[in-house]
Amino acid sequence: MKVLRKILYALAVLLALCCAFIIVCAVRPDITARISGAVHRDAEDPEVRDAAYAPQSGGAGASERDGGSGAERDADSADTAGQEASQTDAAPEKAGLRSDNAADYVAPSEADIVVPDDVRGKNGYRQIEGSAQQIGEDDADDIRSRLDCGHTGDGLDFDAVYYPYYAMLDDTGRHVYRQIYANADAVYPVFMPVENVNSAQLRNIFEAVYNDHPELFWVDTAYACKYISSGQCVEIDLSFNRTAQELDSARAAYDGEIDGIVSGAQALPDDYEKEKYVHDQLIDRIDYNAGAEMNQSAYSALVNGQTVCAGYARAFQHILQKLGIPCYYCTGYAGESHAWNIVSLDDGFYNVDTTWDDSAGGVYDYFNRTDRDYANSHIRQELSVYLPPCNGQAHRGPEAASAGGAEPAQRSVYDAGVSKDRIFTDPDSYYQDCYEQIMQNGVGDYTFYNVVAGVDLAAEIMENYSSGGDAPDCMQRAVDDLGAAYCTWEIRPERLEDGMYLFSHTIHVEQ
Repeated sequence: MKVLRKILYALAVLLALCCAFIIVCAVRPDITARISGAVHRDAEDPEVRDAAYAPQSGGAGASERDGGSGAERDADSADTAGQEASQTDAAPEKAGLRSDNAADYVAPSEADIVVPDDVRGKNGYRQIEGSAQQIGEDDADDIRSRLDCGHTGDGLDFDAVYYPYYAMLDDTGRHVYRQIYANADAVYPVFMPVENVNSAQLRNIFEAVYNDHPELFWVDTAYACKYISSGQCVEIDLSFNRTAQELDSARAAYDGEIDGIVSGAQALPDDYEKEKYVHDQLIDRIDYNAGAEMNQSAYSALVNGQTVCAGYARAFQHILQKLGIPCYYCTGYAGESHAWNIVSLDDGFYNVDTTWDDSAGGVYDYFNRTDRDYANSHIRQELSVYLPPCNGQAHRGPEAASAGGAEPAQRSVYDAGVSKDRIFTDPDSYYQDCYEQIMQNGVGDYTFYNVVAGVDLAAEIMENYSSGGDAPDCMQRAVDDLGAAYCTWEIRPERLEDGMYLFSHTIHVEQ
């Protein structure tokens, strides 16, 4: 009986509490709403229901661009805050990437980064900004009725040797990459994606296109997408800078600058010499300016001559690509957000930071360095962590001793056995010397040497040899004056100390 009495008392107390709760809810309906929201949140909130499809936010909301109300923009801000939190769990940095991507690069700690005073503040890289707006099914149906996919990029392919970010993507990501590239190239700004992707995947895909293609200098670092409750993107919006409005003339000016540097580099004997020539040309032509217009583009560097780290790096990347030298755009942290390059030479990969080398009239402190050399100043971030590690040794330098490395061996003019009075500083004197040495040696097989000062003169001479210009003219003149039948030659340049180049001429004159 005592047990039954206790049970009845408990039921009576519970009944009284329920009655009191009902009375409170009737008086305070806001409490009811809060409880209802908590109970039904998992079932009604798409970000909680499917974190893998939670879009990534960043930049201005798309509703603001489309003229949405302040209330709508506030709602979008609240949505994106929740999306960012849920994306942390969904590992968005891997979204749309191949599952076998491995980050062999070992990142140093930010706490170990020390930025030298002479390059402090010479950064300026701006991260990709993608804004995402959720829309209802009616708006999505409207988009599907009026938009197409634009240029799909079907039939395009991109060699992983030159386009490493493309190679990082899975098959779906590569298809959307080709579509974004094709539409960007055609200045086609708004289209539906050709594949079912969410906004986390889209960000990585857009970053891959942007990082691989500096030649698309009119494409801005911002884009937008609209997605439905499942997370599927239904619209992609690209953003272009002002050069898109006058693209033919902008391309002509840009290509002219590119071709001028490429022409000077092509005649040099190897990829290292070409790389160094481009490095020096950019430092000579560009001024660092944090406020430069379109400063994330190669156009700002090459045409306007003023840019930040992103412009230096993208110009360097595109010129080396044109020379057939794999060169990648690398982004990360160097006291602030920063961009530099990774270059592939015959024995491996190297870091190059032309921005930081553009000081004190031009230096090589950050030219062709290993990851270990960069460990106290640069950290890769974003997709750049999947680029190859930099461990090359043969071409560290040419001033690598200042970074603790082994400086490539270079002979002096004295070591080469050439007197200083045989150093030529203009092409006419050089060609006249070649003529005189052939006349002196006459018919037969022999080798003679001379030295020219400066990489520009060396490049000009090599280009003339390859194109049949002044160099064969002076030799033909010698053949005619000797009364010989013909002359063959082989020219081998060697880089010496102090910017000098030794030319070895192996000559055969046939009677």
